[in-house]
Amino acid sequence: MTQAPLCFSPEVAQARAEGRALVALESTIITHGMPWPQNRDTARLVEQDIRDAGAVPATIAILDGLIHIGLDAPTLDRLAQAQDVMKLSRADLAVCLATGRMGATTVAATMICAHLAGIAVFATGGIGGVHRGAEDSFDISADLQELAKTPVTVVAAGAKAILDIPKTLEVLETLGVPVITYGQDALPAFWSRDSGLPAPLRLDRPAQIAQSHRMRAALELAGGQLVTNPIPADAEIPRAEIMPVIEEALAAAKAQGISAKQVTPFLLARIFEQTQGRSLTANIALVRSNAQLGAQIAMELKAQG
Repeated sequence: MTQAPLCFSPEVAQARAEGRALVALESTIITHGMPWPQNRDTARLVEQDIRDAGAVPATIAILDGLIHIGLDAPTLDRLAQAQDVMKLSRADLAVCLATGRMGATTVAATMICAHLAGIAVFATGGIGGVHRGAEDSFDISADLQELAKTPVTVVAAGAKAILDIPKTLEVLETLGVPVITYGQDALPAFWSRDSGLPAPLRLDRPAQIAQSHRMRAALELAGGQLVTNPIPADAEIPRAEIMPVIEEALAAAKAQGISAKQVTPFLLARIFEQTQGRSLTANIALVRSNAQLGAQIAMELKAQG
């Protein structure tokens, strides 16, 4: 049994007792991705998408020295309105808990907490990866190493399009992380359905993804698998349209000396401005789509025993 300070919401505790399928959700999208009350309302939408698909959502966050697995309504409201929330990855998680700070989990930290709680599937927007210019900055997200260590299936719309996607794929290959695109041969790139790169692997049914997860465990292979789910066609911003906006945002970040953990929030805010909010609308659509697919995979895992 884990000694980690886990705190299960009533809904999640009941689901565990009943043996129901659970899907983990991160919390940085709530604290660092959107303003109040849109952040809370979007979180509730995504959670309801999972319930509608037959599974139970487990949004993960750190509050009062505890790892909260699932957030009831008052706790979600508290988190969504909080200021100075720590953005947590593997390096920050223990310090946040030890000091009683409030923290929101990124992909890496959510994977760690989900695994501690026995949750095998995690749905998010996009993973971190290799930043542009990483050959000089060495700016590579801890998400990639976590995918190689922690046995959780992560459903995302690909790596965030602001990153160096070819280098991100190379690192994932080196680390032995399977990158499985759902339902198409082209690797998606967050806001766009086609990154211009072929998908390393393709599976067309949630049951196949669940079988792959189980087979990795049977083979005693470390780490999880990344499922890249293309954004719904009616919500996408095509690559040819979004790339000039991304390049402008990257140039602005460099000119202003933005670095480290501030890079991604700066770029996303800049792209939001340049697309008149269309990027955020697309982001919400892809997160909801990923949650629905994550629920289907989690249901299949339960059905397969």
